[in-house]
Amino acid sequence: MKPLDTGDPIRLGPYRLLGVLGEGGMGRVYFGQDRAGRMAAVKVLHRHLADDPHLVQRFVREARMAQAVTGPGVARVLDTETEGGRPWIATEFLTGPTLEEAVTARGPLDDNAVRALATALARALRDIHAAGLVHRDLKPANVVLTSTGPRIIDFGIARPEHGLTLTTTGQVPVTPGFGAPEQALGHRVGPPADVFSLGALLVYAASGRRPYDGSHVAAVQYEVVHGTPRMDGVPPVLQTLIAPCLTKDPAHRPTPTAIAQAFAPPRGTDRVWRQGPIAEDIQRRERALHELTTLPGTSAPGGLPRRRLLKALTIGAPVAVAGAGGTTWWLWRRNRNAPFDIPPAAPTPQARPLSASKGDYVVGQTPDPIWHRASALSTETPAPLPVRDVLIVGNPKGGVSALNVVDGKPRWSAPEAVATSHYVSLSDRLIAAVADDGTLLTFVASTGEPKWTARADAASVLAADDEAVYVVTDDGRLRAIGRSDGRVRWTRAKGPALGTPTGTRGLVAQGVLLVTTEDGDVLAVHTNDGRTAWSLSAQADGRVKVSAAGRYVFLSGERLTARNAATGKEQWRGPAPLDGRKIGWGPSVIHGKYLYAAASGAPVRLDIGTGKTTDWVYHNLFTCDPPSPLVIQGKSFWSISVNATEGGVNALYLAEDYTTDVDSPARNTTWTFRIIKNPTRYWMTADANRVFIVDGASLTALPVF
Repeated sequence: MKPLDTGDPIRLGPYRLLGVLGEGGMGRVYFGQDRAGRMAAVKVLHRHLADDPHLVQRFVREARMAQAVTGPGVARVLDTETEGGRPWIATEFLTGPTLEEAVTARGPLDDNAVRALATALARALRDIHAAGLVHRDLKPANVVLTSTGPRIIDFGIARPEHGLTLTTTGQVPVTPGFGAPEQALGHRVGPPADVFSLGALLVYAASGRRPYDGSHVAAVQYEVVHGTPRMDGVPPVLQTLIAPCLTKDPAHRPTPTAIAQAFAPPRGTDRVWRQGPIAEDIQRRERALHELTTLPGTSAPGGLPRRRLLKALTIGAPVAVAGAGGTTWWLWRRNRNAPFDIPPAAPTPQARPLSASKGDYVVGQTPDPIWHRASALSTETPAPLPVRDVLIVGNPKGGVSALNVVDGKPRWSAPEAVATSHYVSLSDRLIAAVADDGTLLTFVASTGEPKWTARADAASVLAADDEAVYVVTDDGRLRAIGRSDGRVRWTRAKGPALGTPTGTRGLVAQGVLLVTTEDGDVLAVHTNDGRTAWSLSAQADGRVKVSAAGRYVFLSGERLTARNAATGKEQWRGPAPLDGRKIGWGPSVIHGKYLYAAASGAPVRLDIGTGKTTDWVYHNLFTCDPPSPLVIQGKSFWSISVNATEGGVNALYLAEDYTTDVDSPARNTTWTFRIIKNPTRYWMTADANRVFIVDGASLTALPVF
């Protein structure tokens, strides 16, 4: 960025101009910021051209045409002013290198990356053409690679279909080597011209070289019109796909839709924009600009101080901008698509509990499931995670998926996330997961929109609170990643062995992170700095199960104990057999003033404050599988029983106070859903009056009463 010159405007519309980003034949591009701190690239027609009505008309047309294209593959226009002395256009910021810069710095893209690039750009061209426009200058410098995918910029010479080129005197209307033959010849052009440019761009992306070259402009244009494209550096399989785009006859070139279908990359290929060398460059620029735009004092209504901005950019902050006349812009803006600008949590669609008195079911009969999905999840999926309107699971094809809780239909998927590394909810607004390279990923829970990422070297995500996400690193250390900025807050030096990282679980309570291992150990560390708060060893043959309420955490293993979360001091110990035999406690569930847990498969109800058994009507009357999770929803209590080959999901009246609901049919309701076909591979969780059952790779939602 350069400082403003004498004669440059200091304000255009709501934007205070802070510096010059670039300049082209038609105008200048300024860095602007409005009173709310939102940034934009503001393109202004040159003063000496503002008196030419034809050029003003072209500039106004550019603004209106750019506004007409609203697809995700183009840079969006934020605001325009086409009346008065000097028309201007404010465009959104996009962070990342241009394709030209990426190939120059990193070399050609690999096969899958080229496919992902081709598919994204073809879809963007489809949107441009659907608006009745032809871009006319698609080239590597006009494609910005962002964490959400490639974006096309600069509609400086875009025209309605079949329009003639409009230029200032002496200017070449297209970039030699990327414009179509009909453009080089000055003929009318349509959408196929952009397809030709896309083909030339893909050759460059796959080989690092232009398909047409020469010692001067005329020689290059001659090759475009009469020559054969050079594709010797392009993999043969891609040559076959690209060649039709470079056909001389516009009528024989494929449509953008056909291109997108032909180049369709393997699932998960779009992770190239979020993982790997290009993603690292994108993330580096995102972090740099985030730091730049959140410097002390920048939250004031006046926005970012000009001197500080110019100094930061001058001393090497990796930010550049492409705009008019072929200049390059990497743009980022503080808006609803910014990585740390998180939408509110979605509403929770509550299911209605079934009522026998209303005819929803017949007492003595088990109703049908709400929905069932066979092969809905990976057989190695962690426990499903209900988050408002979605259920997060491991995708059977890899990655993480969100299913609609209402009908079980897929909502979104994130192939780049590793399901076996677990996932957690961040205030029901985001999902945090881990990529196979250890990057911490976040997605909007309801939509799957990618948000901020952090280089965490994570093997597994443990838990989260309002301040941070807690992970286990590849080398077995605990690490906290700040939710507000994606930075490492602390990393705990290696201490007690945590076992295999993916076998570790975590829970946050009262400012303490509790970590349980496969060896039955418990480690509690302070969430603010990672220091040890307390620890226990050999509490179970396997992993200790933990629940929390108020100041206390409840540990289920060889014993059931309640401990102060902050200090680890034991508050009470659950009952033990009089004969001294060893028992095992299953997962506990807390409801009101009671804690429910199964002792060697026999559910009991304990007073949460004292740990003493209570007068529960079902005490010692039924059993469940010892490791079965227990669930309470509505007025129903749920458990799972299995034998060697199959099992059932059982629901009965909770009966916390059997003196109530005296006349309610619910008192006599018991349901058994005989749906467990994998007695060693099941789980159960619940939310919003739905009970979700994992059985191998299948998933079922059950009603409650």
